[in-house]
Amino acid sequence: MFEAKSIKYDLVFKKPSGTSRGVLYKKPSWFIKIYKKNNLEVFGIGECGPINGLSVDNIREISAKLKELTSNINEHKKVDITRFPSIKFGLETALKDLKNNGTRTIFKNGFSKGLKSIKINGLIWMGDPISMKNQIAEKLNLGFSCLKLKIGALKFEDELNIIKSIRSEFNKNDLEIRVDANGAFNYDDAIEKLDKLYKLDLHSVEQPIEVNQFEKMRYLCKKSPLPIALDEELIKTRTKEEKIQLINFLKPHYLVLKPSLLGGFNETKQWINIAEKQKIKWWITSALESNIGLNAIAQYCCEFDLDMPQGLGTGNIYNNNISSPLALKNDYLSYNINKSWSLNNIF
Repeated sequence: MFEAKSIKYDLVFKKPSGTSRGVLYKKPSWFIKIYKKNNLEVFGIGECGPINGLSVDNIREISAKLKELTSNINEHKKVDITRFPSIKFGLETALKDLKNNGTRTIFKNGFSKGLKSIKINGLIWMGDPISMKNQIAEKLNLGFSCLKLKIGALKFEDELNIIKSIRSEFNKNDLEIRVDANGAFNYDDAIEKLDKLYKLDLHSVEQPIEVNQFEKMRYLCKKSPLPIALDEELIKTRTKEEKIQLINFLKPHYLVLKPSLLGGFNETKQWINIAEKQKIKWWITSALESNIGLNAIAQYCCEFDLDMPQGLGTGNIYNNNISSPLALKNDYLSYNINKSWSLNNIF
């Protein structure tokens, strides 16, 4: 028989982090711990890390739903968590961890065995031009060859000038640049902006306009000279058939997959299968999780033969992150099997 408990944990940003939805100072996560009554030392742990304004989850109801789930952990399939993708992700992670003897091994592969690393992009947060240029310089000095810039908060011309300054030093063969608009563009001038970005030899743009504008997004995916990646557009509870219909209708160039917001690894795999049948490329990204969630997502990434940088560059953004074996060298994320987890400050 299993027992379980959950706890809320506020992650505090080292620096205020800008997005098109505002500046972030802290982010709530909930951890779920599952163990056997007769062996408290062996446990699985998972992270439920919704993002306010983006996740499907009703954040005000998460604590109550987790209490219901942990109270009925031996019959957890009877607890309806359909509307709580972040809880689905946390539960799936914790159960996989426990199945692997509570070693924080979610998937047994080259990454979790410390044999393989994952190339990632460097994340550049929105901010004033000086702040963004400083972030860019820092990432370039660390050896990143792929940057992802969040745009949409500054004047568009200022953002163009920042990218132009990068391109004046690094061509597309030396440095890949992705941009993430988080739905910030107005449809009326979106094509004009996409054309200007395209001329700077960018890799892609994520979510140029707000979600649920299907006809407009379809038009942009068809007419944009710059490849479009769907991100927020995917974060909604859908059946497999609805997912297929969405991709067939919009025909994006890429999918950006966030397991913790999509509802776990099974849901993510469904998106991957759909994308690959349509010959659409994809990459996986974290969504502001602590190292608990980031570790699970990184291990999942290594289940695939990756051919482009993944979006896993959020491990060093918190003052109070969980000490873990995750290690970043240049632009590669790895798992140091000789380092231990430190979970004493959670439960």
